[in-house]
Amino acid sequence: MPWWIWLVLAAFWLAMLVIGCIYAIRKAIHAARLASALGNQVAKRAAVLQDHDDTEEATEPAIFTQPLQVASDRYAQAHAEVLRRKHNKHMRHVETWQQWEEFNN
Repeated sequence: MPWWIWLVLAAFWLAMLVIGCIYAIRKAIHAARLASALGNQVAKRAAVLQDHDDTEEATEPAIFTQPLQVASDRYAQAHAEVLRRKHNKHMRHVETWQQWEEFNN
């Protein structure tokens, strides 16, 4: 090959190397800005979580320090609420099916 072809290839290689480095540096700077913004958002939300006032929750003692009847009553109330929600859901389904049956007849 003539010497000038090697010169063109070397210049092309050097140009691609420089362009690639510039591209990589620009992408790295952009990623650093995104990471910084994400870090700021996380820090703000973490600060809000740490500012949470626990005075209301701290007034009631832990459930394992209370009599067993208290835990039993809480469980019974929670289970009754679950059954109530299931019944309401069932009734909504029944009403919907009745509406569909009336619509189709």
